[in-house]
Amino acid sequence: MDKATGGQILVEALRAQGVDRVYCVPGESYLPVLDALHDASEIAVVSARHEGAAANMAEADGKLTGRPGICFVTRGPGATHATVGVHTAFQDSTPMILFIGQVARHARDREGFQEVDFRAMFAPLAKWAAEIDSAARIPEYIARAYRVAMSGRAGPVVLSLPEDMLSEVITPPAYAKPISAASAAPRATDLDVFSTMIGAASKPLLVVGGTGWTASSCRNLVEFARRNELPLVASFRRQDLVDNRHDNYCGHLGLGADATLTERLKSADLVVSIGSRLGENTTNGYSLLTPTVPRQALIHVHPDANELGRVYQPELAIACGLADFANALPGVDVAGRDKRTTWLREAREAYLKFSTPAAPAKYVDMAAVVSWLSEHLKDDALIANGAGNYTVWVHRYFRYRQLRTELAPTSGAMGYGVPAAIAGKLRYPDREVIAFAGDGCFQMYPQELGTAVQHGANVIALVVNNGTYGTIRMHQERRYPGRVVATDIVNPDFVAMARSYGAFAERVETTESFPAAYRRAAASGKPAVLELIVDPVQLSPAFRIPAA
Repeated sequence: MDKATGGQILVEALRAQGVDRVYCVPGESYLPVLDALHDASEIAVVSARHEGAAANMAEADGKLTGRPGICFVTRGPGATHATVGVHTAFQDSTPMILFIGQVARHARDREGFQEVDFRAMFAPLAKWAAEIDSAARIPEYIARAYRVAMSGRAGPVVLSLPEDMLSEVITPPAYAKPISAASAAPRATDLDVFSTMIGAASKPLLVVGGTGWTASSCRNLVEFARRNELPLVASFRRQDLVDNRHDNYCGHLGLGADATLTERLKSADLVVSIGSRLGENTTNGYSLLTPTVPRQALIHVHPDANELGRVYQPELAIACGLADFANALPGVDVAGRDKRTTWLREAREAYLKFSTPAAPAKYVDMAAVVSWLSEHLKDDALIANGAGNYTVWVHRYFRYRQLRTELAPTSGAMGYGVPAAIAGKLRYPDREVIAFAGDGCFQMYPQELGTAVQHGANVIALVVNNGTYGTIRMHQERRYPGRVVATDIVNPDFVAMARSYGAFAERVETTESFPAAYRRAAASGKPAVLELIVDPVQLSPAFRIPAA
């Protein structure tokens, strides 16, 4: 084109980065972009029902691809709704770019219609927040946004777009070639110290987490653990980094973690954290490893040097890409293999015992449901969930087998599961995609069933219905027994709601009826909702309301 609008230039810059899908709720503040997308047939436009859901979808897409998920929202209310997805991308270290329509440049700082200073608003939530003042600089900003979002500790970037800038007509500038993440390899001297410290340990634990992994690097990590009799433990909601069936996988740290595993972490003589920030949930409120110098010797590997020493002072800090680190492990020799055999075997046996459900209970038994799915779903099935006590059953009893099959927010954001599952199904339409949601969690974005139906995203949502905000009710019962305030929920008819959107839906009231109901949902050729009626007083695998 000899001339192009800012909107057209923006879409061309995204094309140059290989973008094939964007998520949005349409708004008048970025109409030139929507118009340009009309002519970009290779970019699918998924219009969600709520900006929070659209942002969650983009974040989930970034999780699955390793490249920024793209979301467009309008100014003011649209941007404030989308903050939940940006916050999740930040805490989950997920590459994502949020574009926000903005007031015209001549109207800035007058508190125009829906005007917000997005650079200030998103400063604590994003790796970088900026405004594009000139259409000629759009490719420059896009290239930098990609570089920032993917490099070091990945995360979200926010770019606001003045509406008159998007309508500006200029000669198109040059576009950047596809951006790759900048990374660093580990130093040979660091690998030597790493080898020596592991060789001297008799009770080590390898805690794995973070983003930026590849399938081959995960295999290299597992093979290194196998050769050297090292227990592998997943940090909070990173269970898909290691095939849970492998003899070196010994469980996960986070909500509902096995008490024997947390005791094992406290008694370890060496903790090797590869990728995990060792955040609050992974360390049980920083109690399993105590800041700033833990009792256990600590090796910390992380792609962002700013995270090393931020909470814990490690004896060995290695700033490098996680895939680069794991891919260097085949060349690392470690002594003392035999002295760790019993330590590993006991940890593995404890995990198998913890993750094997007992006999089904009354109502729908979530342990049995999750275990059945774990046994019957394909290895590449995607499991999404939001936040709530129902997730403790998922993390405890589902055995993940492949990288990027767990879509779960380490930010603990309610409502994430269904939008994330929709994004997963659109990215991988031939894979099984399951969303777990509590009754409260599901009602954050139930309207996204309409998005799923419209775009043919045939996910299966399992709504765990106990009539309460279970996590908060559990905390109430522990601290203020019997004094229930604000945690009871009067629910709609979830089956009727789902059917009104054109989805398949059934109510499941017994454990035994679940498998057949699931098969009917999978065969329906539609998005599906299965409402699971669970025991209202069994709020987690380990907590039952005492008065009951």
